[in-house]
Amino acid sequence: MNRIKKLFILLFIINFTSQALAKDAPASFADLAEKLMPSVVNISTTTTVTTNSNPFPGFQFPPGSPFEDMFKEFGTPQTRKSAALGSGFIIKESGIVITNNHVIQNAENILVRVDGDKEYKATVVGADPLSDIAVLQIDSKEKFIPVKFGNSDQARIGDWVIAIGNPFGLGGTVTAGIISARNRSIGLSRYEDYIQTDASINSGNSGGPLFDMNGDVIGINTAILGKGGSIGIGFSIPSNDAKKVVEQLIEFGETKRGWLGVRIQVVTQEIADVEELDKPRGALVASVADKSPSAKAGIKDGDIILEFNNTKINEMKELPIIVAQTEVGKVVNVKIWRNKKEIIKKIKLGRLETSEDFKVEKKDNNNETPETSEIKSLKIITRLLNDNDIKERKLPNQTTGLVITNIGRNSPVDYLNVGDIIVEAQKKKIKSIKDLEDIVDTVLKSNQKTILIVIYNNQNQRRYIGVKLD
Repeated sequence: MNRIKKLFILLFIINFTSQALAKDAPASFADLAEKLMPSVVNISTTTTVTTNSNPFPGFQFPPGSPFEDMFKEFGTPQTRKSAALGSGFIIKESGIVITNNHVIQNAENILVRVDGDKEYKATVVGADPLSDIAVLQIDSKEKFIPVKFGNSDQARIGDWVIAIGNPFGLGGTVTAGIISARNRSIGLSRYEDYIQTDASINSGNSGGPLFDMNGDVIGINTAILGKGGSIGIGFSIPSNDAKKVVEQLIEFGETKRGWLGVRIQVVTQEIADVEELDKPRGALVASVADKSPSAKAGIKDGDIILEFNNTKINEMKELPIIVAQTEVGKVVNVKIWRNKKEIIKKIKLGRLETSEDFKVEKKDNNNETPETSEIKSLKIITRLLNDNDIKERKLPNQTTGLVITNIGRNSPVDYLNVGDIIVEAQKKKIKSIKDLEDIVDTVLKSNQKTILIVIYNNQNQRRYIGVKLD
């Protein structure tokens, strides 16, 4: 009797579970699509492009030939209209439309088509290239049907989603799929936390919405993997990341992002070992900008930021996003790892958009031929940094170090480049070749076998590198 009872309970659980799963997989998306289609718009833009005609009609240089651009300079200037297509969605009855910045960038005329056949002119309220988001206003006093942003943080891998857009200019098109992955970074922008979906997204879908099964926008479709067509890998900006940008663009016409004033890099296992951190986590401060909020608060090169405003930083890429979303002028607690212990610093955030650009263009003009020397344990040849290097590369005046002039085969630093400058090793400044040799020898005689060096790369970015020695 006991066995029959257990079997009955088991069958009941299996039946209940199968019914629950069946409810999660919709029989049709038709009702949802019919409800949402009037809120999704097609966007077309025109831009005037000026080009120079070929001075030798009938003769074409091979694509990529240096003569192709050179001879175009001697041609007759010609102008033409360039058209672009995209998608968007309405979030206010008054006709506020959200789309991608790259859809409307440099556009002279913007037309928005609503519900398939109603066409209106639109103007740009505000645009943000860093997040690739733009806000438009339809030039009409009519009332439109809006949709609302959902909570993208609640979206899970495997959830059903639908994308609506204007692929290849065909007009309103619905595709369905699931969320394939979260927190994707694909190297398109400074702030990346994309939702990946296998719902078909093609050229012309950019700026269109990704809906959950409640009909809420949980993403802005912005990129595809592949050339020209969907291969089942599309990327959307999460709604929770987009909402703050949209609110600021509507209110101010521009963004106001928090700013720390640090360059950061990934904390590798080697760096964690040297710093005696329990595991690779946080964001390593490679350099601190002069007069920045971090500099004023006492943040130093080599610090590892573990928490920002009481939020743990598990991966380096998380820090720029959370800082940017924090209110300018807010005083926050920042937990750092320094000298093998945790320290709390209070930092008043600045504004990214008004900060200076610290990127320095690559310059490698050095006419001197100074003496070089080999560091055998690293299998590299270096020379002393000189005043001309400092001037040409616009380095701080008191910078000392070694310029790498050659990297040998099987060198433990073979991922570095000729021209990189080693300025520190084991947190000690390098003023001579002997300084580096002595530090490397000391590490080789210890059980650690890992050395922490600091370099300026060819873009003059300061970086920490953990080097494993044999």
